Parts: sequence; C-alpha cells; structure tokens
Amino acid sequence: MKHKLLPLSETMHYILLALREPLHGYAIMQKIEKMSNGTVLLAAGTLYGAIDNLNKQGWIEPVDQSGRRKVYMITAEGNAILKMEQSRLLHILSLYEGRESNEKI
Repeated sequence: MKHKLLPLSETMHYILLALREPLHGYAIMQKIEKMSNGTVLLAAGTLYGAIDNLNKQGWIEPVDQSGRRKVYMITAEGNAILKMEQSRLLHILSLYEGRESNEKI
C-alpha cells in the first residue's frame, strides 16, 4: 500500500507513537520532547497541522474534549501504518548491520 504520507516524517512518527495513549496537544509536545531526549521540539503550528493531517487520514481521532483541549488517540489504521513503517525501518537498520549481506558500510 503506497500512500502520499509514506514514508512517515520524523514528526509524524513521533506523533503517532505518542498517541498510543490519549493526549491533548500540549501533552503531545511534552511527550515527544521526552521521547526524543529533547532533540525534537515541535512548534504549536507544526503540531496542529500534523494532527489535522493525521486526523483527515483516519490515523488518529479525537477521543475526548475538556474545555478547549481536544484529546486524540491513534486508530487501528494508524497502528497498521506504524507497523509498516517499523518493518521498513528495521529492514534499513539490518542493512547497516550487514545482516542482509556480507557488506558493511
């Protein structure tokens, strides 16, 4: 299955991984900063643009709302996308490690 958003950008990866639990926008930004050891800091505009895109794709969905804060979570389709990307990245890593052939980089 080829999709225009694949392969996932680093931002999309982090958002989908963060949303394996229900979170609102600011909590997503905090979780990604922690998951990336402080190397990925998302601006609000970037985050909400990506959330909108992922929601339109059906990969995440709003699951709750408290006040102005919408809480999102990954969908079954979003999980399937993560699994596909995990397989793709594991294959690439195997090439670095020389498991696919005898050649080292």
